Amino acid sequence: MAVNGRVSVEKKRLLGSAAVGLGALGAGELLAAVRGGSVLDGLGRLAADYAPTQVVETMVARAGEHDKEMTRLGVALGGVAAAAGIGLLPRRLRTPAAAVFGAGAASAALRSTNRSVPGAFGGIAAAAVLRAGLRRQPTGLGGELLWAAAGTGLLAAAEALVRREDLRHRERVRRVGAMGAHAPVPEDGLGLEPGLTPLITPTSKFYVADVNSRPPRIDPTQWRLSIGGKVAHHLRLSLADLAEQAVEFDAVMVCVHNTVGSGRCGNARWFGVPLTALLDHAVPERGATRLVTRAVDGYTISLPLEPLRTGEWPGYLVIGMNGEPLPPEHGFPARVFVPGIYGQYSGAKWITELELADDSHVDYWWKRGWPAEPLWVRPQARIDVANGGGSGSGKFTVAGVAWAPPHGVSGVDIRIDDTEWVPVELGSELAPAAWRRWRTIVDLPPGTHTIAARVTSRSGEVQDADDRPPFPIGPGGLHTVTVTA
Repeated sequence: MAVNGRVSVEKKRLLGSAAVGLGALGAGELLAAVRGGSVLDGLGRLAADYAPTQVVETMVARAGEHDKEMTRLGVALGGVAAAAGIGLLPRRLRTPAAAVFGAGAASAALRSTNRSVPGAFGGIAAAAVLRAGLRRQPTGLGGELLWAAAGTGLLAAAEALVRREDLRHRERVRRVGAMGAHAPVPEDGLGLEPGLTPLITPTSKFYVADVNSRPPRIDPTQWRLSIGGKVAHHLRLSLADLAEQAVEFDAVMVCVHNTVGSGRCGNARWFGVPLTALLDHAVPERGATRLVTRAVDGYTISLPLEPLRTGEWPGYLVIGMNGEPLPPEHGFPARVFVPGIYGQYSGAKWITELELADDSHVDYWWKRGWPAEPLWVRPQARIDVANGGGSGSGKFTVAGVAWAPPHGVSGVDIRIDDTEWVPVELGSELAPAAWRRWRTIVDLPPGTHTIAARVTSRSGEVQDADDRPPFPIGPGGLHTVTVTA
């Protein structure tokens, strides 16, 4: 009986502490949100930075396009669990444990994308509320529900405030004006095949991938791009300065986590300044071997300088996308993009500085176990459509997109079951670095069939058929679908 009673008391303390933790987290998040910050976002970035690589890879694979929401939810649950654990400590240890919790949350906010001072105060406030709540833990279901309901409501209010500020920032970005020539949407001769991906991906449908829970809010009137390090001429350029030198180009951008058949890729008409022009103005010095692209929070991605300086690798400082300024989630006000290199290696978003450095520089992803040299996009074909004609017909329309940047797509083949590979019709090419749509009609006998697709690049590279997860050299495999005639 004594053991059961002790277990019951411990369980009540655990639930009560968790409820207090939820209330404290809500209070801290609301206080931060009032001033435009977030405790959860800072903790989310901390988790992304220090979680084991396998955990990060699993999260990306399982959560897909909802990875940011899942990260915030996971951080909130982790905070509640930490509070519950603190509540089980001896009374003399709860105050220092709560202080450590607050210090950790505050430091995480200060090193997040926005370097959020309000978020840091929110973390400290959460610790103070937690300490006060654990002094007199809620007794009974009513008290626990009150704390939990208060915490949930405060978190919802904080989220609403943050979203409102994000919308206001998005409107300030829109007012920057057009970025590009507003050329008509291009055609490739395949028309509007139902279910087939558009030739140009709408900006709102373009995938988003980075290690931040939310994009930073950068004032376009105050922002300047700094070009420094090992250069003869240090430069500071505004958006207007960059727009005068920018050109439009079409290219597909692919996430290194884009497994076969998935949608972490998109084709856009970009507006950017060739890196060759910027480097010519800055004049690299002897000893400069890498171009470091640095975001507002210090996050870096670097690239070998020589192929960018000579134009062997055509890279751009991008400031526009599909005729408009880069949306915040895609890197406003500027990002670096080298068509043909996976997005994780192509350059940072929310750039504040281009620094020319030597080989002593170490990138963010190198520390996480990814290779130091850039990974080039592997040719890949995706099946978007496999529709039958109905009325008992065995005719099926099979269509999709394929990419092989920077060289371009020379051909796409499909295979039905274990038969020979046969070529399909290709749409017109926008640019070698862009994706290319394809389509064919096949006549299938009754039964269930497997359709596979593969692409060949102009350089002669045939799509890798070996199934392989993204880490550490990029994904492999063929996209297949199953249909019944």
